[in-house]
Amino acid sequence: MSALLEARDVVMRFGGVAAVDGVRIAVEQGELRGLIGPNGAGKSTLFKCLTGQLRPTAGRILLRGKDITGLPSFAVARLGVGIKTQVPSLFDGLSVQEGLMIALRRQHGERAARGLAGAALERLGIADLADRTVGLLAHGQRQLVELAMVVAPEPDLILLDEPTAGMSLEETRRAAEVIRDLNRRHTIVVVEHDMQFIRSIARTVTVLHQGRVLVEDEVSRVLSDPRVRDVYLGRQVAA
Repeated sequence: MSALLEARDVVMRFGGVAAVDGVRIAVEQGELRGLIGPNGAGKSTLFKCLTGQLRPTAGRILLRGKDITGLPSFAVARLGVGIKTQVPSLFDGLSVQEGLMIALRRQHGERAARGLAGAALERLGIADLADRTVGLLAHGQRQLVELAMVVAPEPDLILLDEPTAGMSLEETRRAAEVIRDLNRRHTIVVVEHDMQFIRSIARTVTVLHQGRVLVEDEVSRVLSDPRVRDVYLGRQVAA
């Protein structure tokens, strides 16, 4: 049985520089996978390849065994993939409920969209924000609202790029609870720089370094690996 999501020998070059250099990963149904690495490791570039924001220079991206390499983001989303980028893309002038409804009406009727929106807000514990104007929300609240937009269509797979960027410690703790809860029904891949946040949510972790997979293992073993500590501290790592 094939993995839900696979990257097979993915390369992404910008000029003569390989930001991603032959990455192979496989994410199984039901996983909560962490993808970490120091700044410049290639995490966000790989995320953009997985989500259709970039077409890899070489290699393939597979979803349920089907080649989706080069499909645009909207087409990837329609295949049951929820995508959350680093910068929230929300409707600041609308209420939270109205913004969710607009996003959901693209694929669902009015009644279905209303039900999905309400269910998503309840699941993330932010139903009390439904009538609040998005542009007046705090940063952590905005991040949760965008996560509600990602979750509302009930995707099989959710891909999150640094979901706690700019959050306070309490907001980060709340986000970890939400992501763990979502993993009961969704396969999730979280791209992060913060190792402690990944420790609190992930089971398996893939570490990138200089565009390649440095190590992949159970979270406690990865975070105690001296090679991982070294790349985060900027030390040379033996090939």
